[in-house]
Amino acid sequence: MEQLVKHPFAGASLARRRFLAAAVGVAAIPLIPLRRDAQAGTEPRLVEARLAPAPATVQLVPEQYPSTGVWAYNAAVPGPALRLRQGDRLRVRVENGLEEGTTVHWHGIRLPNAMDGVPDLTQPSIRPGESFLYEFTVPDAGTYWYHPHQHSYEQIGRGLSGALIVEEREPIRVDRDVLWVLGDWRLERDASIRGGFGNFMDLSHNGRVGNTVTINGRVPERFAVRAGERLRLRLINAANARIFGLRFLGHEPQVVALDGQPVEPHAPAGGVVVLAPAQRADLVIDMLGEPGSRHEVHDTFYRNLEYRLVDVAYAAEPPLRTQPLDASIRLPANPLSEPDLVRAERHDIVLTGGMMGNMGGLPRGMAWAVNGASSSCGSGTVIDPLLVLRRGRSCVLRLVNETEWHHPMHLHGHSFRVLARDGRPTRYREWLDTVLLAPRETADVAFVADNPGDWLLHCHVLEHQASGMTVCLRVA
Repeated sequence: MEQLVKHPFAGASLARRRFLAAAVGVAAIPLIPLRRDAQAGTEPRLVEARLAPAPATVQLVPEQYPSTGVWAYNAAVPGPALRLRQGDRLRVRVENGLEEGTTVHWHGIRLPNAMDGVPDLTQPSIRPGESFLYEFTVPDAGTYWYHPHQHSYEQIGRGLSGALIVEEREPIRVDRDVLWVLGDWRLERDASIRGGFGNFMDLSHNGRVGNTVTINGRVPERFAVRAGERLRLRLINAANARIFGLRFLGHEPQVVALDGQPVEPHAPAGGVVVLAPAQRADLVIDMLGEPGSRHEVHDTFYRNLEYRLVDVAYAAEPPLRTQPLDASIRLPANPLSEPDLVRAERHDIVLTGGMMGNMGGLPRGMAWAVNGASSSCGSGTVIDPLLVLRRGRSCVLRLVNETEWHHPMHLHGHSFRVLARDGRPTRYREWLDTVLLAPRETADVAFVADNPGDWLLHCHVLEHQASGMTVCLRVA
């Protein structure tokens, strides 16, 4: 597994500390120009935007190194952040400037099936030079994101992703609302993206883990803060396969939302915020460091491969306040239906395959299986439903990872409660749309099948998704 430890990209001649010495701070993500049909207020609005996926050139690494050819929405990596209020209606025209088909999946949003962006399942592929109009209401506040669902291990791996932020009608009080889209790249010494997407090593092992990590599309050196301020930090893991385990040295972040859904505010387990591919976390952090001080943020997930992601750099000016804000950080709940665990139907979803596992009998090019079958979306073939769930019925899925690898399992169109891990009840019974299963781990999740249509359940290590770990659940 290729990891970023000392060097910013493969073959670099400079150590990471020298490379980062010239790097800029965490970049801001451009807000896309939005056209609204009503004045600002409390009433729902129609919000319109345009996204144009196409080849582009961006500066992922510092300016003394070459720029990188990418695929990008509106020539930006990540794509422009779409920001709405809960209850607004979003209308987005996607104009495909790639030389291959694409779609846009609105990850984590509970929306109509026809807007879900899965080729061959919910819509035809958007062919080169063509466009498609997405339109839906956003029922839940929180941190979400958008990305292609066709050939996604390469399209996302080359840069196609962006944030979708839905603000609460009554947001919590903070001084700044900050977004970090975490990216992971496999770069050559000239900062170009290395080829070899979809090779069988990545498909059957840990996925395409890169050698360069970015925040908001740049290798960062520092994140500027002021003593005494309170931040809401929204984290999105847009990587193909890298799992992040972030430790904020000298700070005590409080987790207030996971995958867009509010959770009882709490310190992360062991002080580390773990984010698998596609997962999000909203943190509230009181910046209590001394003016002029610096504090590192480390990524500690992979054993013996810890590295410094960025420095939290305090301005020299006096603190904004001498005591933390005396205001609640608890977010209001979203309107999710509570599953009836007594009357719920129950199903086992068993994950098998991968290197060091049983791949015998799988179709050519497939490395993984769900309940003994392998499938992949966007291949021009129809995915028959693994389960047919009656609309409005509660469902408990026992997700069983019988492999030697991590799998973040994502369910489209719904959020689910995580009830238990390895038979032990979870402390916070968090709502998620993507649950990370460690090797040999089992998780029990529950949801109400209240959104009709054919919905994917798949691993969000994108190489695993493409090589068999994808099934369809039908709600009818």
